[in-house]
Amino acid sequence: MKQFRADLHVHTVLSPCAEVEMIPPLIVQQALEQKIDLIAITDHNASANVEAVQKAARGTSLTVLPGMEVQSREDVHLLTIFETTDALNAWQKEVDAALPDKQNNSSLFGEQFVVDETGEFIRNEPRLLLTSTHFSIDDIFERVSTLGGIVIPAHVERMTYGLLPTLGLISEQWNVPALEITRRTNPEKAGESFPALRQYPLIQSGDVHRLDEFLGTTVFTLLSPTLLEISMALKKIDGRDVCINSLS
Repeated sequence: MKQFRADLHVHTVLSPCAEVEMIPPLIVQQALEQKIDLIAITDHNASANVEAVQKAARGTSLTVLPGMEVQSREDVHLLTIFETTDALNAWQKEVDAALPDKQNNSSLFGEQFVVDETGEFIRNEPRLLLTSTHFSIDDIFERVSTLGGIVIPAHVERMTYGLLPTLGLISEQWNVPALEITRRTNPEKAGESFPALRQYPLIQSGDVHRLDEFLGTTVFTLLSPTLLEISMALKKIDGRDVCINSLS
């Protein structure tokens, strides 16, 4: 078993709310400088930059999992993470079909850049990404599970797009593997505000939109940095584990 410092909520320049510095080589460099071993790329309703970050990380000690932050029709943000890019690509097709047919207003929301592994511009993503899909939370859990991925509700205590302030409940039907808390709290404080959190494994992420927002407070004990191992760690199977070395 080995310990892996992780941040499973990282955006690139494809997310219009991310800074232009969030390009693959700088993401990898910053994660390594922060001694982070494992990240997931989770742009808003999009995944076109995932493979570029994976390519930028080749030959380094950093593992990059393919993912996406999806906005449900209830206006809740959910991290969807997969083992393979093939599974993520299949999910992207479903998300594309569930997005409203609206164009991005870059002057209002920001640019949506698709780049290569060096950070060079490839194209703009024209569709509006900062919006809700037509999928309910139920739909997202079911569809992602069918594709072999996991769903972790993001920044659950946050007033905007957080599960608990938005809906006030966690359905048993969702088979939630973990919940994500923000850097602004810790497990004890979050549990005081929302007692339901005490029933679930927790991770903490930087929700990284700028290079200085990497956190790395979530520590997994795994055999290897894979989604299967993470899923087992969240269930504390055979010595695998997860803990938060909180900054708060």
